[in-house]
Amino acid sequence: MTAPLPPAPRILALDALRGIAVIGIVWMNVHAFALPGPAYYNPLSYGATGDADYRVWLGSFVFIEDKFRTLFAMLFGAGCLILIERGGEKPWRAHYARMIVLFAIGLVHATLLASNDVLRAYALAGLALPLLAGLSARALVAVSVGLLVVHVALGMVALGSGMVDLFSARQGSDALMWAERQFGRDPAAITMLLEQGREGLNERVIRRTLGIPAQMATLVASLPLNLAAIALGMGLWRGGMLKGEWRTFHLQRLAGFAGLVAIPALLGLAGWLVATGFAAALVGPVALVISAPFDTLLGVTYAALAMAFLTKDNAVTRTLAAVGRLSLTNYLMTSVILASIFAPWGRGLFDEVTRTQAFGLSFVPIIAMLLWSPPWVAKVGQGPFERLWRSGARALSYTRKT
Repeated sequence: MTAPLPPAPRILALDALRGIAVIGIVWMNVHAFALPGPAYYNPLSYGATGDADYRVWLGSFVFIEDKFRTLFAMLFGAGCLILIERGGEKPWRAHYARMIVLFAIGLVHATLLASNDVLRAYALAGLALPLLAGLSARALVAVSVGLLVVHVALGMVALGSGMVDLFSARQGSDALMWAERQFGRDPAAITMLLEQGREGLNERVIRRTLGIPAQMATLVASLPLNLAAIALGMGLWRGGMLKGEWRTFHLQRLAGFAGLVAIPALLGLAGWLVATGFAAALVGPVALVISAPFDTLLGVTYAALAMAFLTKDNAVTRTLAAVGRLSLTNYLMTSVILASIFAPWGRGLFDEVTRTQAFGLSFVPIIAMLLWSPPWVAKVGQGPFERLWRSGARALSYTRKT
């Protein structure tokens, strides 16, 4: 029988990178808490009243939106592979138990707090890891690229008809009307979403519980994109980059190449949206599909820069590393704080702030986790939700074994 290996020394830069990813997720999520859904992608939809709001949208589109989700997923993949490699004789039993418990945590999180929860998607994508864990670093990167191609192809099939109708000047088509409801300024859709944003907790729980089957369809549709990022993270771990084994020069070269491809492309896509007046039929495909390869490249840029420059044991790196060691707890607790600010059972600022003001309020949970994480790690070590995840998976694994 092969016993599990003893814990390896933690990689400070990797923990700090996790901390950066969690902070970036807050910058992504704040607008989902503060504004109706279409405004998440389209500043003309709602919540933009001046030039500052459009600058916030531009900065988010180019540097934040989906870059940190990709980074978070990459680190999830690396973390899963670390546990599998050190898991002893039957690592898959423990892995599947972890995915089941993670999905349950995500389901509760999505029902009570954040409907855009990513844990459920990661848990579902994690079920495919038996097919990937034995691959080489190059093969994992190739799988990631292939899955990105699948995501773009399927996304254009699903959303591309609206673009065709837009550029063919087919006014009033079903595809254009659907796009306007999802990504545009349809008054009835905005009114309905504003009403949902002001509903009480009991009403929200009932509505979201009844909507779980529809949510599952959305999660399944996101699998190629999330699994692409997870596979990429596994490849970067197996290839040594996330282990801290690459020379600084190689990390800088990777960051420079990926950033020089991604940033001009994203700026070009942003300019395209502005030039077309944020046409709803274009906003969806650009935000969800066309930008995906460049979002991934910029996520790789952030990872390479962090592994290059967060290697010194100083106060900044230690603080970010503490945030990263509590990544699950911080991800969930920042949702609690954002809900307490924007939800009607909290301060009730949903629909009361502009895009710029919402972005400013995102620093409340960020500062909170920067303050609470170092003393918690120093005194307790493991975060409460990390402990819940691990103990729940251990109990489930033991139950299945017996």
